[in-house]
Amino acid sequence: MKLTDIEHVFFDLDHTLWDFDRNSALAFREIFKKQNIEIDVDDFLAVYKPINFKYWELYRNNSVTKESLRYGRLKESFDSLRFETCDATINLLADDYIEYLPNNNHLLEGSMEVLDHLRNTYKLHIITNGFEEVQQRKMVNSGIFDFFQTITTSEEAGVKKPHPQIFEKALQKSGALPQKSVMIGDNLEADIVGASQFGLHAIYLRSEDQDAQNQFIQIQKLKELLNYL
Repeated sequence: MKLTDIEHVFFDLDHTLWDFDRNSALAFREIFKKQNIEIDVDDFLAVYKPINFKYWELYRNNSVTKESLRYGRLKESFDSLRFETCDATINLLADDYIEYLPNNNHLLEGSMEVLDHLRNTYKLHIITNGFEEVQQRKMVNSGIFDFFQTITTSEEAGVKKPHPQIFEKALQKSGALPQKSVMIGDNLEADIVGASQFGLHAIYLRSEDQDAQNQFIQIQKLKELLNYL
């Protein structure tokens, strides 16, 4: 069933349009080679992914700083693998990762097609908790920057999704009304519940292993958006 009376479509970026997992793996392969880290990247990513997820939850809740996230997720991953390295190397890797990550440009399946279709009817925007210094580079390098009229980052807003202030900031920048807006994202709490509580419609892009028991519209592929917009 189509959502009616929608004028503005807000997207999360990482894991929603931009293929974070694929691009992150490529960045780690590059920086491990650069810094002569003799560890299998697949083994590293197996422990890193849940640790990174945990640190982003802490960051979103203001329990760790940006710097602590960047260092801690690497330190804890190496410790879990009993791979010995020094703090100086970890800090180099943390800096290299942020530098190399936006150089990889893979989008999730259907992203370009969906954006190209939606831009003819709606005004498109980004709301992201990602680091400000890399989010625009990701969008430019992947060819999607020009689809969006506004980009609102958590660092600009001073709070992170699901805090209502970031949605308020995004709506102010875009001139949108919440009842005429919809948020699409992969994080149920940050993107979907946060947007809904501020009065926006919301569509949950979930993976197969994520909880399907909630009241929101759910899709598993971006192309399914076109069934609702």
